[in-house]
Amino acid sequence: MWLIEFRDVHKTYETGNEALKGVSVKIEEGEFVFIVGASGAGKSTFLKLIMREEVATSGEVIVSNFKLSKLKRRQIPYLRRAMGIVFQDFRLINTMTVFDNVAFAMRVVGASHREIRRRVPYVLGLVGLQHKAKNFPMELSGGEQQRVGLARALVNNPSLIIADEPTGNIDPELSYEIMELLTEINRRGTTVLVVTHEHELVKSFGRRVIEIRDGLVLSDSKEVPHEV
Repeated sequence: MWLIEFRDVHKTYETGNEALKGVSVKIEEGEFVFIVGASGAGKSTFLKLIMREEVATSGEVIVSNFKLSKLKRRQIPYLRRAMGIVFQDFRLINTMTVFDNVAFAMRVVGASHREIRRRVPYVLGLVGLQHKAKNFPMELSGGEQQRVGLARALVNNPSLIIADEPTGNIDPELSYEIMELLTEINRRGTTVLVVTHEHELVKSFGRRVIEIRDGLVLSDSKEVPHEV
């Protein structure tokens, strides 16, 4: 079953910048896909369309059977609840403990106190941070902060994880650790979409690679593009 489908999608901003120029892509449930390309290639627009932060100028984006061009404003939160987002800059709340940063994502969707007490320790265990639950973000390394971000993305059991340059602000040796965690999450059945410019990471994991250049899909295969 297709989880994400782009049908001849064009996106032109009010500035006149044509970010996507007829992109057609299908991503199945359970896939692990790298999205690669230079800065300004259209990767961020690709993600924003999936998250319904932007709307296609023409063509159609379908996510989890939602036709996003026809999605009403009140339906957008329901679409996003099926997604977990991992950000390059972590976006943790420094005044909250690790436990509360992860629990916050559950409270937003109205989870009960009992559900939170059960689910958060389990997810922190998945990313190897159960012993850091009472720590604050500033007491953690960059790699640990990104693992908190990953736990937060996972806690509501989304069908799709979107990781936007998840290794951009951590040491290279920790990048593989984060990617291994994402791979394990994918093995458990979650679709994973990773935007990155790190050629060596892409090469090491041997997954499907979609290369975007100048708003077009230049290649789509399990082969690593020559220029990432």
